[in-house]
Amino acid sequence: MGLPVIQGIIRRRVLVNFRVDAEVMARNVPGRFQPKLVDGYAIAGICLIRLEQIRPLATPAQIGISSENAAHRVAVDWTSRDGSRHTGVYIPRRDTNSSLVLMAGGRIFPGEHHKAYFDVQDDGRHINLRVASDDGVIQVRVDGCSATDLPASSRFASVADASAFFEAGSTGYSATRKGGRLEGLELHTNAWHLEPLKVEDVYSSYFGDENSFPKGSVEFDCALVMRDIPHRWRTAPELYAQPSAAGVDPGSLNAHVGDIDVLSDAGPHSDGDERGDIRGCWEVRLQDVLTWR
Repeated sequence: MGLPVIQGIIRRRVLVNFRVDAEVMARNVPGRFQPKLVDGYAIAGICLIRLEQIRPLATPAQIGISSENAAHRVAVDWTSRDGSRHTGVYIPRRDTNSSLVLMAGGRIFPGEHHKAYFDVQDDGRHINLRVASDDGVIQVRVDGCSATDLPASSRFASVADASAFFEAGSTGYSATRKGGRLEGLELHTNAWHLEPLKVEDVYSSYFGDENSFPKGSVEFDCALVMRDIPHRWRTAPELYAQPSAAGVDPGSLNAHVGDIDVLSDAGPHSDGDERGDIRGCWEVRLQDVLTWR
């Protein structure tokens, strides 16, 4: 059974971006991917997002859930077997404050999550965010206010240049505990508008880990914020971290799309069948979550 298309509102999305030494970054992503470069640097960061009214397509907003979430991510490119190039983000770590999202990730929708505490102060102009994961691995802090321009040190030429860069990376592939399998999700928005955020303080324990990112290899580049954007999430075909690492009997696959191994119930829904069986799918998957131990 295919996963339902999920819709809702992006109430607030903060993109905190770092420029990273390209060779260092290449060592921290699966071999499938190549870091996407801007002015010779890899671009990585944290997506800090508040989602509201999250629910299956064609169901009422009243049943939707809200959550605060954090995704550490890297802008990447990859090549399929037919030679076509693709752009998106690799997500090594996801955190959430929602127990439902924690249990549903990898079951109702792609992306395994870790539980975390979020402290958010947001008056529409000034944002102060703190994230602390329950496992002690992730600590994030961001303190900033609305601005009109990017920092002079940013490697992006303009706000429009940065906005176009991140809009192109709307497909994300998340690391999972299932070997080299990556779970994919596509973001579709009815609008796209990013504004600069002037950051006074920023820290990520993930990018601050000198075992993975030696001192001097990571520098803050810029931060951007979007608000009140209707959106949909659709499942993307699964990828594997290495082109030959699928670890799946080819006879169990319905199709192969380029370098992507597509399992029998995975893959984005077309507009023509998005609404069919969504309620039943949601009820079955939600029951799975509620009885999960």
